[in-house]
Amino acid sequence: MRILVTGGAGFIGSHLCERLLKDGHDVLCLDNFFTGCKTNVASFLGGSRFELIRHDITEPILLEVDRIYNLACPASPVHYQYNPVKTIKTNVMGAINMLGLAKRVKARILQASTSEVYGDPEVHPQPESYWGHVNPIGIRSCYDEGKRVAETLMMDYHRQNGVDVRIVRIFNTYGPRMAVNDGRVVSNFIVQALRGEDITVFGDGSQTRSFCYVDDLVDGLVRMMECDEGPGPVNLGNPAENSILEFARQIVSLTGSQSRIVYAPLPADDPKQRQPDISLARHLLGWEPAVPLTVGLQRTIEYFATLGSAL
Repeated sequence: MRILVTGGAGFIGSHLCERLLKDGHDVLCLDNFFTGCKTNVASFLGGSRFELIRHDITEPILLEVDRIYNLACPASPVHYQYNPVKTIKTNVMGAINMLGLAKRVKARILQASTSEVYGDPEVHPQPESYWGHVNPIGIRSCYDEGKRVAETLMMDYHRQNGVDVRIVRIFNTYGPRMAVNDGRVVSNFIVQALRGEDITVFGDGSQTRSFCYVDDLVDGLVRMMECDEGPGPVNLGNPAENSILEFARQIVSLTGSQSRIVYAPLPADDPKQRQPDISLARHLLGWEPAVPLTVGLQRTIEYFATLGSAL
């Protein structure tokens, strides 16, 4: 098939492009390079089945495709809070433009939503039926509410216009090609450990996250796209819950670093618990994470170690 991946030069997007190429598809990678990076897809350039397009999805584009993976949007708080108006425009206007494209060419479209739609959850773990606990005027709301509106648009285009949509809610994902300045906990801790700097834990470290290796996540995306039982949403993430403090200690151990763990105030609206209920993914897609955390972290640490002076 001919497949469009928006945000295709980003961390998850580039791994998805790689998987789709291996599966024999023609891939159009669309990115405005706000957080994406050409080096992430450099090895695909020159191939007959890969095309790189510099474009911002807040502007319409005319293409002929069979599938659309809509991944375009900064995903870390550091990046999406840098220009919050741009973030919400990317989520809302971008979804409208991609849905318009899908409607015109009768393509199936998958929306990469997020666990952030659950906010600081009062239900644990979080099933897809949970409506969330989001602060609509907080500093994270440009992303949280932007993704919630994108889900609304997907469902409205599906009900009103018959557009074939799929929605996944992605939980914390990590792996090679994460940006050094990503600002999320995995990259922060690894980079600080490799530099021998203090590792910064926000709050007392008791807040929890669930970390899914990128290859597992991409497999879930592909399975959801090709599943005929839509539209979702379906949670994709690792149900193994880790406290941030435990995670920091694990990074210190795996890197052999002499870094100390230090504490800083917890950012506003930072969720205290985050763990997916993946019962639906197991039932509908036959999917669950396969890469153990230690193995995935070792691969990710090796990647960051190869960056050398770029750290």
